[in-house]
Amino acid sequence: MTAAPPPITEPDPSALICPGDKAGPCTDCQRKTHRYGTGGSPLCQWCMEPVKASWGSNVRHVSTRP
Repeated sequence: MTAAPPPITEPDPSALICPGDKAGPCTDCQRKTHRYGTGGSPLCQWCMEPVKASWGSNVRHVSTRP
């Protein structure tokens, strides 16, 4: 069982290590997260967990860079 997420007033840990201009609100809960640029995601780590679980084990990242 996973721990409950902290209050929404606390930022996602990714927001604490990214430049301020790359941080933005999670599209689901509005928590501050690393949203823009390399490594960014529109969802915080707590909102991303159930989404990733629904993908299954056969989803893989494919780079579009040469």
